[in-house]
Amino acid sequence: MKGANDLEAILQRRSIRDYIDKAIPEEIFTELLEAGMCAPSEGNERPWHFIVITERSLLEGITQIHEYSKMLKHAPAAIIVCADMNRDKYPGVGYWVQDCAAATENILIAAQDKGLGACWLGMYPKEDRVEGLRRLLNTPEHIVPFSGIALGYPAATKNPGSRYDESRVHRNGW
Repeated sequence: MKGANDLEAILQRRSIRDYIDKAIPEEIFTELLEAGMCAPSEGNERPWHFIVITERSLLEGITQIHEYSKMLKHAPAAIIVCADMNRDKYPGVGYWVQDCAAATENILIAAQDKGLGACWLGMYPKEDRVEGLRRLLNTPEHIVPFSGIALGYPAATKNPGSRYDESRVHRNGW
């Protein structure tokens, strides 16, 4: 039977912005992407595509587009989670946003489990960020850069502390 330790990666996860100079092995990227692709998706739409970035000039380029992405100047990698609007089974509803958010969170948790530090970088719905990434990464028009995930081995550990707040819990109504 699985126990409380199965929640460790979730409970320990924090946004990490400082990394050591160490490359991430290719097999870890595959595991992170597999976790992202295991996310729940409305109607099994699975609208996601993932761009793995390890090229220094592209990581630096993102810092020119997203003012809160400065950690990418030292991160060895990033993953950009994108939505393929050609796969949108429910036009105008926007389930793809939830699907891509779930994929992003799965990657963040998997990164924690693999000993990596990660930080979610919001892209969508900021049009300047979306368009800037489209230009930088040469994505087709039907691809929407949804989020970025800075990745690397952490330079320091962060105390996770407890974030449980009973005052935010309501039962059977407000």
